[in-house]
Amino acid sequence: MRTHFDVFGLPRAYDVDVPALEKQYRELSLQLHPDRVAQADARERLKALEGTTALNEAFKTLKDPVRRAFYLLKLHGIDLDREDAGAQKDMPLEFLEEVMELREALDTAMEKKDLPRARAMATDVEARRKAALGEAAGALRALEGGGPGADGQALVKKASHALGRVRYFTRFLEQVDAFEEESLS
Repeated sequence: MRTHFDVFGLPRAYDVDVPALEKQYRELSLQLHPDRVAQADARERLKALEGTTALNEAFKTLKDPVRRAFYLLKLHGIDLDREDAGAQKDMPLEFLEEVMELREALDTAMEKKDLPRARAMATDVEARRKAALGEAAGALRALEGGGPGADGQALVKKASHALGRVRYFTRFLEQVDAFEEESLS
């Protein structure tokens, strides 16, 4: 199976040189652009369109550190974008309890129209989101590096738990953003 990394001829890794990726994307976009084969037969035009679509999807995924992390985890067999993802059910109970408490506190702040409280919670959650992404990145680096004694299963589990937290925290922050927009309008 051809990966997004293969599209750009990159090694599979969490760390990507984004400016170099952007430059290569522009060059490949020009090469693959469907207008270059406008006079060709239908099969060639379709191939160009598919190539451009794959290039755009690969670029969108690899330039964003969060999407890149979720994608790498997916390459290791854990797709957190699926609703039935086992990793969701596999989250530590204490974290799920903590999320419920956070949600209840946010609901209370929203009921009381307490925007400063919601913003303060968002600041805290954003820091925790960054820490969780850092933890996932570390596990993915170790997983892709595959150094001596690297326990693949443990690293996949660590990355999936960290990215599960990133997902929960992102949803929380989106809810605060929506509350803030509603409060200001």
